[in-house]
Amino acid sequence: MADTYCTDCNRSTEVVFDHSSGDTICSECGLVIEAHFIDETSEWRTFANDSTNNDPIRVGGPTNPLLDDVALSTIISKPTDHLLSSSLGRWQIRNNTSLITAFHTIDTMSDRLGLVAIIKDRACEIYKKMEDLKSIGGKNRDAMLAACLYVSCRQEDKPRTMKEIASVANGATRKEIGRAKEYIVKHLGAENVGQAMEMGTIHAVDFMRRFCSNLQMTSQEIKASQEVVKKSEAFDIRRSPISVAAAVIYMISQLSDHKKLIKDISIATGVAEGTIRNTYKDLYPYASRLIPSSFAREEDLKNLCSPCAER
Repeated sequence: MADTYCTDCNRSTEVVFDHSSGDTICSECGLVIEAHFIDETSEWRTFANDSTNNDPIRVGGPTNPLLDDVALSTIISKPTDHLLSSSLGRWQIRNNTSLITAFHTIDTMSDRLGLVAIIKDRACEIYKKMEDLKSIGGKNRDAMLAACLYVSCRQEDKPRTMKEIASVANGATRKEIGRAKEYIVKHLGAENVGQAMEMGTIHAVDFMRRFCSNLQMTSQEIKASQEVVKKSEAFDIRRSPISVAAAVIYMISQLSDHKKLIKDISIATGVAEGTIRNTYKDLYPYASRLIPSSFAREEDLKNLCSPCAER
């Protein structure tokens, strides 16, 4: 620990350095004072046979457990086996290079979506399992990588819409990614490799905070929106969770001082304007029971636009 000044506590407090995330955190209030702290200490290992002989050698990045370390090592063989061993070595290196390229692509897509490291790692693990099953050949590689990321998000309870995934999939369409997702779930589930390919049910609340943040809504509006989508699950609203989330944002927006155009909501959520209107029409009859009284009183609900008047 070390002492530094915390802007939230307004005093000098002890801070904790989280080396796994690179954050500097106040021990009093938990505020992240500095993000992405760079560890400038040296990375050394000793390869000397004698432990008393300190011969540190600088090494590269950490070992990736998903890569075959043998493929990166030197293959030493007898002269008579030279042809066989060299062919095997070239095959191993090609196979490993393909995985490295795939992992790099997943990493790039994840960064563009702002996903955490655990989701990236899970997606890489899923792709590696598919490679081990020899199930990648002949498939659209970009669609398979994007589908691995989609499945990983679902398994980590941080779902992304298919449209969001497709936006970083290097040209792969939502239809292609959807097919690749079904292919992955079918093959890994059938082979019972690793964790079962069970993806939890998507709820509208899973998308709400991100959608609201994209629209720069206030914390009060976000809280009200989250409460509405949770209550909506008790009603027979036969719409997709993403559509419900978009319609709720439109409903809350009408009751706030910062009204949002349905066009802007459509862009932020990826839901068509017509779908938002139709879902809003389904939610409208339950508005008095959905919207919390702390956000809008009963007389304020008169400001809600009638679905019949909606253009």
